[in-house]
Amino acid sequence: RRGKNRLCFLHHPEEELRSNQDPSLVDTLCTDSYLDVHKTARWFYQLVRAVWPALLQSHNWHLVLLPSRRSCQFKVTNGTESFRIEILFGVRQGDSDIFVSSQPMEAYTSSTVWPESYAVAEMKFFQYIARQAPSDSLHLNCLQFFTRVQLGFGFFTYTIKTIVMHLLSIVPMSQWRRGYFVRRLVDISESLRTCVEVRRLNHFILGNRSLPLEIRLPPEVLMASSYNLFHDLEMDPVAHSQAMCQY
Repeated sequence: RRGKNRLCFLHHPEEELRSNQDPSLVDTLCTDSYLDVHKTARWFYQLVRAVWPALLQSHNWHLVLLPSRRSCQFKVTNGTESFRIEILFGVRQGDSDIFVSSQPMEAYTSSTVWPESYAVAEMKFFQYIARQAPSDSLHLNCLQFFTRVQLGFGFFTYTIKTIVMHLLSIVPMSQWRRGYFVRRLVDISESLRTCVEVRRLNHFILGNRSLPLEIRLPPEVLMASSYNLFHDLEMDPVAHSQAMCQY
């Protein structure tokens, strides 16, 4: 229906939608008026499958759609090279850098639950740091190195990333140069141990009022209380003991 405005199913009552809009739009993407991740992924798969033959790349690359319920995953091959691609879905909260995302937070996440994602805000923080950093800054190398060191020790990559972001906020950028590499690795290690010992690691974005102004947060995120990423350790002595042993 070119030239006609379509009502947004995110911002209009279901009754108004069904009376003014093609009902298949709501049925295709929603469950009980809530945007459904599984249905959205299936709908996007169908679009990719339909559009691919019309692309020039389809003459040299073979597309294989891979099973996934909360994202669109596919593999493209040309006989000598192979790439696996995953597309996650997100809905932006107003004009902020906070999204709700199709990426699950737990092993089972309901299809109508879209967890809040801070990935864009965190990316903009690293971009801000990159503009302030000297050309030989190794802050990303520190993050990559320590993340690989911690593989198999039970700590999430996001935990290390959060610690590094906190350190980047307090350690001058001049002290992330090559000559400080070992010192910064020690800082990361000591910060991790301290956080495990006290069972507290504050989320970097939630309630952080010291972020660069270019990072746009909705009021409820900016004014939120600090969220403890180690809440489970705080509530479970056994988990805390295991974390201390893993460290």
